[in-house]
Amino acid sequence: MTSLPLRAADAGLGFHFHSEFRGGVVVVVVVVNMEPEMEDKTLELMNTSGMESQNLVDDLSPKKNTVLKISNGPVTGSRKRPSEGHYEKEKEHCIALFDQWSEADQVEFVEHLISRMCHYQHGHINSYLKPMLQRDFITALPAQGLDHIAENILSFLDARSLCSAELVCKEWQRVISEGMLWKKLIERMVRTDPLWKGLSERHQWEKYLFKNRTTEVPPNSYYHSLYPKIIQDIETIEANWRCGRHNLQRIQCRSENSKGVYCLQYDDDKIISGLRDNSIKIWDKQSLECLKILTGHTGSVLCLQYDERVIVTGSSDSTVRVWEVTSGEVLNTLIHHNEAVLHLRFANGLMVTCSKDRSIAVWDMASPTDISLRRVLVGHRAAVNVVDFDDKYIVSASGDRTIKVWSTSTCEFVRTLNGHKRGIACLQYRDRLVVSGSSDNTIRLWDIECGACLRVLEGHEELVRCIRFDNKRIVSGAYDGKIKVWDLQAALDPRAPASTLCLRTLVEHSGRVFRLQFDEFQIISSSHDDTILIWDFLNVSTNGQSEGRSPSRTYTYISR
Repeated sequence: MTSLPLRAADAGLGFHFHSEFRGGVVVVVVVVNMEPEMEDKTLELMNTSGMESQNLVDDLSPKKNTVLKISNGPVTGSRKRPSEGHYEKEKEHCIALFDQWSEADQVEFVEHLISRMCHYQHGHINSYLKPMLQRDFITALPAQGLDHIAENILSFLDARSLCSAELVCKEWQRVISEGMLWKKLIERMVRTDPLWKGLSERHQWEKYLFKNRTTEVPPNSYYHSLYPKIIQDIETIEANWRCGRHNLQRIQCRSENSKGVYCLQYDDDKIISGLRDNSIKIWDKQSLECLKILTGHTGSVLCLQYDERVIVTGSSDSTVRVWEVTSGEVLNTLIHHNEAVLHLRFANGLMVTCSKDRSIAVWDMASPTDISLRRVLVGHRAAVNVVDFDDKYIVSASGDRTIKVWSTSTCEFVRTLNGHKRGIACLQYRDRLVVSGSSDNTIRLWDIECGACLRVLEGHEELVRCIRFDNKRIVSGAYDGKIKVWDLQAALDPRAPASTLCLRTLVEHSGRVFRLQFDEFQIISSSHDDTILIWDFLNVSTNGQSEGRSPSRTYTYISR
């Protein structure tokens, strides 16, 4: 037996309680000492709540004790007297009347009944109603001829949930199978994730996607078994990036006069490169053979960009040339800048070029032969080394150590990003993020909207010449001959230690790294050593060499 006194002096109420164990039941006895003026209030409260006071209070006289007994046995609550044989007859009569009423009247009547019940009865009714309110809609919909709705609902599930849904019952499994929901899940991933899209193209299962049911397609079981294989491929690729496992291919450019590959761009079929020897070379990406050489510039080709129709190049001869992709014919030559054209970008009828003459030129591109100067942006105090833009901002970086932001629509100056200690050589801009590389050997991440520097990446030993990023990684190349792979998401997390940011350092170039581009499967880089290297993280040989430099088309493992 235990006893614990408690006080409630401000209410004029004192009580204590003790518990006892009687015949397998714990009984708690509460003794309440009540002031005379509290008795009337207590009685009034008990009466209005519908409780029979004689069941709770033995004697309510001044300063008498009131004893309440609470046990952990079955809850009996307040009960009316047992029925005396009339209940069944009265119940049948009530049901007969109830059945004659409209649905609205029935609901109103039940609401009145429920409002008169106690909490225990409410709980009992709730337990009774709960299973009645549950519906297996996936099974019910096909029974109503609405299979397509059931399929559409389940098509929003991820892979783990879809696996669980298949185990619910045979009907759910049938809906998933006949609805080809594993196929639809893979198609959704291919549409939204570049890694999935690239794998579908490289591993040839793209041909089984995006076909309607009237054409010949494999059964749902094929896609069910394909999904975990794709996940395994993705995990392998991610591990290859983290560990630096790759297959290396090398293109020897064999420049005639001065050596060096200043710029490049690639797609699935070709690599187009701009060389120090004034030429533009187009390479077959599969055979690595040179398909075509474009000549016309009288200086080194420092920058280029192409689409399905044209190649646009900038040169140290101060001109911008527009070439037809298939024929290699020169379609246009723009003469505006007074010194070398160091970088250019074009998209959606707009082109931006920058120059050693410290200016930025904004051009309207109606067609390859109809290109007109819209505006010249002046503000940098040294050579403008790189530009990038989207529909909102033009971003430029200069040897004057600053990044300047301009409005794309009005060409008006917006703000300056300050932080680098020396000139800025490279930059990429997307959404709110700007990533820049400098001759102070650092990489900086910026929020373009507020101008704040989010992170400084340190590790390169010389000028950071080229930089690219996607949703996962930053890849940088420098004059120290090294390519570094950084974890972008960790770099954006201020809590991440600096030591965890560089995932891998790749060393194969024997000269300065001038330019690189990458995707989910590979890095392609060019250098002063007159080579283009293809670092393949998808097709990795298991018999690679781990030491020494790798010859063309052989696997190499580069440790950090």
